[in-house]
Amino acid sequence: MKLVLISIICGAVALSSCKSNDGKSSYAGFKLPEQGQSFGLGQEVKVELEIPANEEVKKISYLLDGKPLGTQDGTGAYTFATKGLSLGYKQITAILENGNTKDTITTNIVLKSSIQPKLFNYKVINVFPHDTSSYTQGLEYHGGRLLESTGEYGSSSLRWVDLKTGKALQRVDLDPKYFAEGSTLIGDKIILLTWRENVGFTYDAKTLKQNGTFTYQNSREGWGLTFDGKRIIKSDGTNRIWFLNKDTYKEESYVDVYDNNGPVDQLNELEYIDGKIYANIYQSDNIAIIDPNTGAIEAYANLTGILPAKDKFANTDVLNGIAWDAVGKRLFVTGKKFDKLFEISLIPVTK
Repeated sequence: MKLVLISIICGAVALSSCKSNDGKSSYAGFKLPEQGQSFGLGQEVKVELEIPANEEVKKISYLLDGKPLGTQDGTGAYTFATKGLSLGYKQITAILENGNTKDTITTNIVLKSSIQPKLFNYKVINVFPHDTSSYTQGLEYHGGRLLESTGEYGSSSLRWVDLKTGKALQRVDLDPKYFAEGSTLIGDKIILLTWRENVGFTYDAKTLKQNGTFTYQNSREGWGLTFDGKRIIKSDGTNRIWFLNKDTYKEESYVDVYDNNGPVDQLNELEYIDGKIYANIYQSDNIAIIDPNTGAIEAYANLTGILPAKDKFANTDVLNGIAWDAVGKRLFVTGKKFDKLFEISLIPVTK
């Protein structure tokens, strides 16, 4: 959650050190909203400024995260809608103009989800073998095969796996200095992340021959990866989801993920299913179903008990790995060093 803390600190610094164009300290401040005040997505935000009676203001321009919100002549309350915005910390800027002079002040608010997430249980439809040496980091289904990337230093790999047998049809091992993370298929190319090495790899999907590299610009680590047909979607272990250009791999935008209680971090392996992002939450049995436009968690799928106790071994690790058969409408899940991969259906929890 370093990114959130940085946002708070930056907002506080900006508020306490505002300067006008002539270098003098700001004469104005925010009465409303309060610094760091929370609002539910969809709520209106009322902005009121504290301006000394002896100061004349002819025009005020408002910005949200640097983008214009609107203007008003003179002083008075200003209100803006939050419907359609993404969640997380937002910076409000007010630019006060009086003839040839300008004064700029800022404050921060946080937009939280107002959605009560739906709850799902599961039903196991089919069970398939899974290699217990696979520390599963990425998982996708393509044309009867699974694309799987596995982690850990010294044993990281990228594989095409036969669904029915769980055996690798093709495999390439990474240099021991790399810890492989999420992977995704884009056309004839596979994109693979590494954990803390700040580098990603590209491979030929047919031969698994490495043919390129790229670096991360903003995110601190590589965790999960998926593709929505237009953008690469990436997690980094926080509550932030990044959207990357599919050709340049540049991080172009992001959403912060919240449920109705606050930010939800440890977002791990990802899958894009029918317009939503499905994300494993690391070290839990929950899968979050996320609106990619706002970052709001719309539902949780609780997969507690999917791997029976009798099938857990000394090296069996946590649930991780979601794959979607878009043609057959089949959902697959597994875990790190699980001996099974499950085809499941999600069942709404009724009260």
